[in-house]
Amino acid sequence: MAKTTTDYSKMMQDMMGSFPMDMSAFEGAMKSSAALGEKMTKVALEAADKSTEISTAWTKSTLSKMGEMTSTKDDPADYTKAMTDFASAQAESAAEHMSAYAEIAKKVQMDTVELMLAAGKDMGEEATAAVKKATDDVTKATKAAAK
Repeated sequence: MAKTTTDYSKMMQDMMGSFPMDMSAFEGAMKSSAALGEKMTKVALEAADKSTEISTAWTKSTLSKMGEMTSTKDDPADYTKAMTDFASAQAESAAEHMSAYAEIAKKVQMDTVELMLAAGKDMGEEATAAVKKATDDVTKATKAAAK
C-alpha cells in the first residue's frame, strides 16, 4: 500500500506567499532604534567627559591644598590651623563639586527624557503606518485568494 505524505513545507510556502510581507517597517524600526542608541550614547559620553573634568579639577585642588597643609610650620598651633583650613576648604570644595555633578545628572536626565519622548512619538507614527499598510496588504491578499 502506497502512502502519500503531505508536503507541509510547500503548503506553508504557498500560504506565506499569498500574504506578502513588507520588511520596510522592520528596517525603519531598526534604523530608529540605532539612531536612538547613537543619541543616548552621545549623551552618556558627554556626561562622562564633564564628570572626568570635574574629578580632575577636584583632585588637583585637593593636592595643592595638601601641599600647603604639609609644609613646615614654626609654631605647633600653625599645624592645627593648617589642618582646620584644609578641612574647611575641602568641605567647601565638596559642596561645589557635588553641585556640578548634580548639574550634569540633571542635564542627562533632561536630555534622556527629551530623546525618549521623541523616540516614542516616532515609533508610534511608524507603528501606525506599518499596521495600516499591513492591513491593506492582507485585505488585498485575502480578496485575491478568495477569487
